[in-house]
Amino acid sequence: MTEISLTLMRHGRSRADDEQVHEGRYDSLLTEVGRAQAQARASQWQAEGASFDCVIASTLQRAHETAKIVAQALNAPLETDSDRMEIDNGPLAGVPFDAVEVRFPKHPYEPFMGTGESDWEIHCRAVKAVQKIVRRGAGQYLVVAHGGILNAALRGIVGAQPNVDGRGIWFALGDTGYARAAYIPPTPPTSTSPSSPSPPPPSPNLPECTRP
Repeated sequence: MTEISLTLMRHGRSRADDEQVHEGRYDSLLTEVGRAQAQARASQWQAEGASFDCVIASTLQRAHETAKIVAQALNAPLETDSDRMEIDNGPLAGVPFDAVEVRFPKHPYEPFMGTGESDWEIHCRAVKAVQKIVRRGAGQYLVVAHGGILNAALRGIVGAQPNVDGRGIWFALGDTGYARAAYIPPTPPTSTSPSSPSPPPPSPNLPECTRP
């Protein structure tokens, strides 16, 4: 089997959701609801007989704890990857929604709010992270991360460009929501070594040489 199966899952409900603040790199913990959501998803996959060769989590706590709950339930090894972190939203991380009265425009090539990540930067980071999994080879992989970085990965998979000021493709991933994709690498051509050339036949009508 050569198929690379990739499941992309968003973390469970976090404290930032309850606090009504902008999340991004704000490193909030899971809530009890979020932990229950992760356990429910793990139980669902157990019932379905699902398994993963590796679970790869963002280093942010809400995703890492979600991944740990699922990995322990399914007896799968757990790794972390900083390329799975949510978009760097600069000074907006942790700021309450009601404290920000204006909508900040996002330009695909410019750092968000001057110090954050541009749309193209998160797009390239997400695609690089997918490529790292493809290079591992055949297997079943689960990535547990965040809505922004997972959307960037999915856009890369389907061949879509980053959104421009909020316009473009968006994949709705709720708490522990997930999407699946598969990749079958091309079969390399069978190499054949060239056959050795046959020696030329002797020239006809030549007299035999004899020793005197």
